[in-house]
Amino acid sequence: MLRVAVPNKGILSESAISMLREAGYAVRRDTQELHLVDEDNQIEFFYLRPRDIATYVGSGSLDAGFTGLDLLHDSESEAQEIADLGFGASTFRFAAPESAGFSKISDLSGKRLATAYPTLIANFLNQHGVKAELIKLDGAVESAVKLGVADAVADVVSTGNTLRKAGLQIFGPVILRSTARLIAAPGKSADAAKLLRRLQGVLVARKFVIFDFDCPIELLDLAVAVTPGIESPTISPLADAKWVAVRSLVPAAETNQKMDELYELGARAILVSAIHAARI
Repeated sequence: MLRVAVPNKGILSESAISMLREAGYAVRRDTQELHLVDEDNQIEFFYLRPRDIATYVGSGSLDAGFTGLDLLHDSESEAQEIADLGFGASTFRFAAPESAGFSKISDLSGKRLATAYPTLIANFLNQHGVKAELIKLDGAVESAVKLGVADAVADVVSTGNTLRKAGLQIFGPVILRSTARLIAAPGKSADAAKLLRRLQGVLVARKFVIFDFDCPIELLDLAVAVTPGIESPTISPLADAKWVAVRSLVPAAETNQKMDELYELGARAILVSAIHAARI
């Protein structure tokens, strides 16, 4: 039975559970539930602190898990990254008061730098030959400068509003762009192959829709150019020999644009269907 770690709280948890549900797995209904066995799919889920997951998986205590790339790097775990799952996006940046005059990473030399990701940041600074004193905090890193604990911070940035409210401005290079990853214990990637296929099926189902439309035969090549599909579209004859039915996968974000193009081309009866699950 495959043993899989799932974040027990936060954005990573919500998105991972939603993806597992769409992939056909049993998921917990109570947030206090920390262990669940899905006998039908021969998989066992352990709901753990997001920061601990890479450690459990890397040690081989669990076979696979969901975690952020940031947490994976900060843990220095032996876990192997096997897929980018696309959710939980975050960007790590340096920030300091404008009055400090910091503009580049070398300005941090000899300074105090607060962060919740000390290993990740230490490795990044070492790569750039910068030595700074790292202050480890578990949260509210943006308050460290105002409270006199640090000269600058390294933290997650989305809009930057939180940092600006704390009187900080972003400077220097991007430290890391992180998203959720599926990871496996050393030597266990093959064991997680079925789980990976199902998750990839969910990603495809979310990304694509099915187009069905009728098309005059003389316009078929032009229509196929509009909706080429993954391998190629399915073409079926109609009762009227001058027309064919076409079925193809189209990126969901392009739905209305493609419908407009097909209609203007001469296609008719254009239908769009959502995908529940897929294997590509």
